[in-house]
Amino acid sequence: MGILNLAAYRFAPLSGDLKPLRERLRARGQVLGLRGTVLLAAEGVNLFVAGPEAAARAFLDEIRGLPGFEAMEAKESWSEAQPFRRMLVRIKREIIAFGVEGVDPARQPSRKIAPRELKRWLDEGRPVTLLDTRNDYEVRLGTFRGALVPPLTHFREFPEAVRRLPEDLKDQPIVMFCTGGIRCEKAGPFMEREGFREVWQLDGGILRYFEEVGGAHYDGECFVFDQRTGLDPALAETPTTTCWQCQAPLSPEEQASPLYRPGVGCPHCHRGPEEAMAERLAVRQAAFEAAATPLPGSVPYDSFRPMTVPAACDGLTVREFLARCFPHVPAAEWDAMMARGDLVGPEQAPAPVTAERRVRAGDRLRQRLARLTEPPVNAAVRVLHEDDALIVLDKPAPLPMHPGGRFNRNSLQFLLERVYAPEKPRPAHRLDANTSGVLVVCRTRSMAARVQPQFARRSVEKVYLARVHGHPADDRFFCTAPISAVPGEAGSRSTADGGDIMHDAFTEFTVLRRYPDGTALVEARPLTGRTNQIRLHLRHLGHPVVGDPVYGRESDEPESRAPATQTLDPAAPPLCLHAWRVTLDHPVSGERRTFEAPAPVWAELEP
Repeated sequence: MGILNLAAYRFAPLSGDLKPLRERLRARGQVLGLRGTVLLAAEGVNLFVAGPEAAARAFLDEIRGLPGFEAMEAKESWSEAQPFRRMLVRIKREIIAFGVEGVDPARQPSRKIAPRELKRWLDEGRPVTLLDTRNDYEVRLGTFRGALVPPLTHFREFPEAVRRLPEDLKDQPIVMFCTGGIRCEKAGPFMEREGFREVWQLDGGILRYFEEVGGAHYDGECFVFDQRTGLDPALAETPTTTCWQCQAPLSPEEQASPLYRPGVGCPHCHRGPEEAMAERLAVRQAAFEAAATPLPGSVPYDSFRPMTVPAACDGLTVREFLARCFPHVPAAEWDAMMARGDLVGPEQAPAPVTAERRVRAGDRLRQRLARLTEPPVNAAVRVLHEDDALIVLDKPAPLPMHPGGRFNRNSLQFLLERVYAPEKPRPAHRLDANTSGVLVVCRTRSMAARVQPQFARRSVEKVYLARVHGHPADDRFFCTAPISAVPGEAGSRSTADGGDIMHDAFTEFTVLRRYPDGTALVEARPLTGRTNQIRLHLRHLGHPVVGDPVYGRESDEPESRAPATQTLDPAAPPLCLHAWRVTLDHPVSGERRTFEAPAPVWAELEP
């Protein structure tokens, strides 16, 4: 084996600017053909390097030439292949991250115990607590028999772990150990500061113990931070490898597991489909909460309303174009807008335009609406499911789906694009702003092309919950009243045939509960997909939806007739209509899938 591996550290002051030293050592290592990592800090040097024997020893001599590092010792092992990928020299705040101020191993070191002396203590059965200061994934590969192993994922957690140790240990002998001794250099003084009176550290760590006395009283291997992963008591590389995903050491038996996939994961970090989905949804849920805090539309912003010049206005001045296309807007209003600089050119040339400027067919001007804020909405979107094709949401209410009217940024589409950027998710269907529940969103245009036709051909099963006024006479009933194709005030529709074009519509209803207050909970299954179909059919049958400002009993009062908008204030009583379940064919697998949104508070399904 022709590669010498050196592991060495020393706590001694390094003063001044460390950048020249970093460049010098990096150049020296490259000239010598070495690879590995050298950490420099004001408190000392920590290194792991490997290469031809003469080159490695020459590099060590280079370090020993620094003031205070003359006695730097190194642990040696041999390998057939180079265990490092490149030569790195880095400047750090600490050469071993601990995060506790005032711990100075150079000036206040703990007592050390030589490997042979520790073996003698253990051979004699001397009462002593062996304390492993390494991370849990290192310990998994091997440790001293009977050692106390605090649950650590990082050495920075060691101080808190020490504070949880039994109080009676403070008067008992403790020998702490780690891979090469450097962690114990800081752990020992810290424990003494915490009141532990008999603390020793294993001089040179596990590697020196292996070198001097072999594997006596030790079970397993020693984890090392290079491509060898594990060394046996003879300091020979073992077949153990490391998981790419979670960095856990893997025995040959674990590598043979079907759950081990090189470059992907292993039995230790394998997650079942449900666990993986839960983790993915938790991350996405946090992203939605961040995107909606504060509400995007609550922060003043400039909005731009585009105007395209038609062919009939080619060659006119801006003033003439505006007068012809917007005759209902007074000329003085346009003049005031241009004086403020609020009529600008396209995004490519956003400078303000003047009244006498000539326009060409196809030109796009933009009206700037300065420092807009939008009405509040309920943006508590809940993610129910996500895969590479679909996103399924529990849409809250009131929340408009698309920008329009008073709402632009306070819309579901804006939140979707903010959370999933640079993707542009496409809802496969729509829910009214005041309707809550299941909403299926496609992640790509190609997925939308597979899902949206299912809604068009009515192969998607939709089930809603609605709380209605009155108690229907029958437990099961239906409505076939046609619905107008032409919207009326605020986009409302009608079931009355007043000469409008009418669309066929069919909805099945089932009564789930009848309440003492004179309302009932019904399940609605729309077999067609007309605008406001469930609300219109229930009003047609004399059982309008509770809280409906357009088609409900509330809208019969003069002061609450159809408002200028169909989006309620979040503080107003809710529209009691909820998209409960959606069943469709998955666009990739073809599997029939059902997605369900939890019933809202007003839908008391249980007595």
